[in-house]
Amino acid sequence: MPGSMFSHVMVGARDLEAAARFYDAVLLPLGLERGPDAEAGPKGICYRQPGSRHPTFDVQEPFDGSPPSPGNGCMVAFMAPSRAAVNTAHAAALAHGGTDEGAPGLRERYAPDYYGAYVRDPEGNKLHFVHREG
Repeated sequence: MPGSMFSHVMVGARDLEAAARFYDAVLLPLGLERGPDAEAGPKGICYRQPGSRHPTFDVQEPFDGSPPSPGNGCMVAFMAPSRAAVNTAHAAALAHGGTDEGAPGLRERYAPDYYGAYVRDPEGNKLHFVHREG
């Protein structure tokens, strides 16, 4: 995607099958599609906007072979096409082994139209789903 700020964002996972079930349920409602599995490096899966090669959100076994661990203060935020999509992604996360870090709702301290929700995936990575009207 020309002009995009990011090439990819990556989080680690021990169990890629479980990660795929979780992220398929959570990211497909946000309008992302699952791309081909990683061809180079450790096993992994990726998600992206339909018709785009980049940016991608990748879930892979860590390159160094050590167990994955979430970084304190690190978070991946996904744009949602609607408030309903935020709600759906949050509910899907909880139904697929995620934990709640902040229920869906307006976050007016960020902006008057900022609607979001926070979860942690089964590996402990913090995710945020956000929709803005403008």
